[in-house]
Amino acid sequence: MRKPEIDHILTKMLESHPNISDFIITVDKPLQVDSAGQLVPVTLRPPFEKLTPFQTEIFALNLINRDHRLMQDLIKEGACDLSYELPGVARFRVNIFSQLGHYSIVLRKLESIVPSCAELGLPEAYYRIAREKNGIVLITGATGTGKTTSLAAIINEINEHSSVHIVTLEDPVEYTHPQKQSTINQRELGKDFDTFVNGLRAAMRQAPKVILVGEMRDRESVEIALNAAETGHLVLSTLHTIDAGQTINRIIGMFPRDEENQIRLRLADAIRWIACQRLLPQEGGGRVAAFEVVSTSLRVKDVILHGESEGKTFHDIITQGKAFGMMTFDDCIITLFSQGIISENTAIAYSTNRAIVNRGLDMVKKTRGEQTTTLGSLEVDRAYGKKKPESWK
Repeated sequence: MRKPEIDHILTKMLESHPNISDFIITVDKPLQVDSAGQLVPVTLRPPFEKLTPFQTEIFALNLINRDHRLMQDLIKEGACDLSYELPGVARFRVNIFSQLGHYSIVLRKLESIVPSCAELGLPEAYYRIAREKNGIVLITGATGTGKTTSLAAIINEINEHSSVHIVTLEDPVEYTHPQKQSTINQRELGKDFDTFVNGLRAAMRQAPKVILVGEMRDRESVEIALNAAETGHLVLSTLHTIDAGQTINRIIGMFPRDEENQIRLRLADAIRWIACQRLLPQEGGGRVAAFEVVSTSLRVKDVILHGESEGKTFHDIITQGKAFGMMTFDDCIITLFSQGIISENTAIAYSTNRAIVNRGLDMVKKTRGEQTTTLGSLEVDRAYGKKKPESWK
């Protein structure tokens, strides 16, 4: 296969189903796409019923396109990241990795238009994040939950309303921001800088007010991000964690035990917001985001400094901090159910605390006049304890 054939296959895959987010190319499987959260095969002519190791390797080599750095990463580390463009059609974030001695490929389709917070239906907290002047803001969640998209919307909000210099460090650049009120310089790993650590160090000398770091990957990048936040910059980044407590613990775990108290102190001063995201199946197809958001406060700082304990957890603080823009996943899930966006089964399956969500769902159904229990009418069992007739034996 040559590049024109690769482009033809990718175009056909893109046209095969609606709501496509990812392409999956792996040995002994057909070409597949993720359509609205479900993997489905793609039928082409001639058909690819089961891809061979040779076919996936050729596919991978064409995407790498003789880039020595990418080849070295793939051979030494077993995986490499890159961007790929179908001119005039779409851009992709690509991960090529080795499994059982063969190569597999995942291509994430990137949107060409930068989304706004309003278009994504993001909570009010995201608008407040865009108005922050310094500190660290972390958007967290599992892979594929829209962290990068939400960050792009926040950058777009800043770009619309503030005249500041923004430097982004990305792997790869997913959304290309137009120059509006702000001045934006977007840098891509491997093309414009070699490591996030060096990119962050350089960014400190580029007079930015806002620095976006694609991901906090190691202790050194976290330390430089903290330095940037402490010197008056707003640092936006992501972590692969599922809630606020795990986010703080993950960062602290990157440092030696003897530095824990110092890091807790620095985090308590630097953290402004932690917003966690999950994607839930939507009624009628597609997916919808649920959010957990925590902002800085004296109680939050106290928990970061001393850790969570009985009655002093992030969940407790968020539950009691709704007036300050905070929200729990469970509250968000109940709201989505009340709006008819998700089903009852989905709400329960994705809940953090099922008892809380069940109570919330019952309240919603009660206001709708729906039945909240499967039990029928109750009555006294008058036969209880009486001698059974011979025919029952």
